[in-house]
Amino acid sequence: MVKLIDLSMDVHGDMVVFPRVMRPVITMLETWEEFATKVGAAKYGSTWLTAHCLVVTGDHVGTHVDSLRHMRSDAPGPEGIPLEYCYGDGVLLDFTDKPAGYGITADDMIAACEKINYKIKPLDIVLIYTGACRYNNEERYLKEQCGMTESATNWLLDQGVKMTGIDAGTYDRPVWAMFEDKQFWPAHKVMIDREYYHLENMANFDKLPRPVGFKVCVFPIKWVNATAAPVRAVAIFED
Repeated sequence: MVKLIDLSMDVHGDMVVFPRVMRPVITMLETWEEFATKVGAAKYGSTWLTAHCLVVTGDHVGTHVDSLRHMRSDAPGPEGIPLEYCYGDGVLLDFTDKPAGYGITADDMIAACEKINYKIKPLDIVLIYTGACRYNNEERYLKEQCGMTESATNWLLDQGVKMTGIDAGTYDRPVWAMFEDKQFWPAHKVMIDREYYHLENMANFDKLPRPVGFKVCVFPIKWVNATAAPVRAVAIFED
């Protein structure tokens, strides 16, 4: 029996988005009746056909994966993310005991793996569980989380990880915490020198029944030269 768990946020006009990211606009472009009339089918009795919506969104809205172009001007966008990095064994590392603003260290990563008796292997998709997904429809979602540091990110990459994700608005610590010590997006900056990809705004980590023994699928839309792309992230359990 296969069980699928959606790890993606709902995308709508009232959702919480990261600072300086515009909320999406989703509006009806043509109703069912309007399309039937304008395409010319209504005069033949087909008065209810296909409706169409207009969607205006940024590449960092909702659950998305950052491409190397997010940090490198000469790098490819989401179209360059290898597909083999987007499907693999999932590992959930629990950091919900860490306070808001805390920076997860390499030692924290090692301790979290020891807690679940698991050794990270190459191409595992590692999920960083901060607990923020439980209130991702509230403004505190952008403030009350721990986040990754440069050392923790490099530790993951040293284990052969290429894809990782977090249930928060940024892979790093929240903005207020970075301004406190003037260390800005150090985990993101790892992308400047090393190839790796991270997802942000993942959801429903609290619904995963176990920390290992499942697959994760995170294929991005093939947006050329964007800095990120939307992902419908899914955890797959086979029991």
